[in-house]
Amino acid sequence: MVKDILRTYRGFFVLLGLCFVMFFFSPLLGRKVFAVALQNILFMLSVIPPVFILVGLFDVWIPREKVVKRLGEASGMVGIGIALALGALAAGPLYAAFPVAEVLLRKGVSLRNVWIFLGAWSTMKIPMLLFEIQNLGLVFAASRYFMSFLGVLAIAFLLDRFLSLEEKNRIYLPFETP
Repeated sequence: MVKDILRTYRGFFVLLGLCFVMFFFSPLLGRKVFAVALQNILFMLSVIPPVFILVGLFDVWIPREKVVKRLGEASGMVGIGIALALGALAAGPLYAAFPVAEVLLRKGVSLRNVWIFLGAWSTMKIPMLLFEIQNLGLVFAASRYFMSFLGVLAIAFLLDRFLSLEEKNRIYLPFETP
């Protein structure tokens, strides 16, 4: 059991060891590193639990059939629009999107729409757009947003086109319901 924990969190323990070495050679810098690491851990602990609660509620309350109808393989432009809206209206860091994407895959959402959702979450958030309009101007913000829109769609459609059915099935396999 201890071996499994060490193997699973090997990277974490290596970085923790490096922090201790840094603290030993440069105590001031080591304190700063630990303070930043603690701040990041506390932030993650404030974001992840609410995300898991919301994802769990979505998983239980929304029937698979409704999700497949609106975001599945045959959803067409409606599914693309919903995936874009879900990603663009989301709040929080990108790592919070992956549990949502997992539930979407388990609910039968097409890979294309999951990629659109993740792309929109990472590049097309509405709060980011408002910040850019205020600080960088409307022309820049609109240009960047439009190019992000095109990029997200292009990447999703290219991935959908060039992945073989076998590769897609391998991605879906861990998320199939028993």
